[in-house]
Amino acid sequence: MANWVDLYRTLHQRALRDGARSARGRLLDVGCGDKPHEHLFRSFVDEYVGVEYEGSFALTDASRRSTKPDYFYDGKRLPFSDQAFDTVLNVDVLEHTPEPRLLVSEMSRVLRDDGILILTAPFSFRLHELPHDYFRYTPNGLRALCDRVDITVTEVHPFGSVWSLIGHKINSYLAFRVAHLDGVGQSLGKLGQEASRDNRTRVWTLPAVVPAMVGVAAAARVFDRTCPDDTEALGHLIVGRRKGRR
Repeated sequence: MANWVDLYRTLHQRALRDGARSARGRLLDVGCGDKPHEHLFRSFVDEYVGVEYEGSFALTDASRRSTKPDYFYDGKRLPFSDQAFDTVLNVDVLEHTPEPRLLVSEMSRVLRDDGILILTAPFSFRLHELPHDYFRYTPNGLRALCDRVDITVTEVHPFGSVWSLIGHKINSYLAFRVAHLDGVGQSLGKLGQEASRDNRTRVWTLPAVVPAMVGVAAAARVFDRTCPDDTEALGHLIVGRRKGRR
């Protein structure tokens, strides 16, 4: 039920599940955290390698880490040789990167010719993992970043429409501002690499908040199907292909 109510997670996971079909060979997950998406890609690739910026990973509570990255990097250069991977995965990392062009360039560098980049980034989302939250991305912005480093975007998949966007914001407000479910969210692995929060759950609000969140999530799904708006989305997944080097 918690995953169903979390519209961003549900739609984001659906987009990743579809995008995983493009993955192949040796895959590098850049900004992998504790590898929460590995199970979606394992059946499509020969090897799954995770790398994380050590300063970012240190924000999480060590007791909540089920899996650790295979490698750490300094936030500037990935510790791999040129053309070392067939697929690069980058999930909701660019918004936390002060120099996104540098990171996209590094991902391009370690991709083999004709290799695949699978990347997601939020378009409309709350401030999170502060103070390291810098940007939001349109599909054209992602395409421009990729074009500059010889990656051609071949697919763009929005996750959500205007109603799921509104519904997610309402449910986030109810969960975090009204019911103080921050700790519950962290225990379920829903708050990424955000620092631990000490807010105590307002148990007395739950009889009203929980049904309201379920209703909002249900209504958002119905209206997304019946009254979609392709100018709004929670975020986008892109699939790109590395051009051959001369």
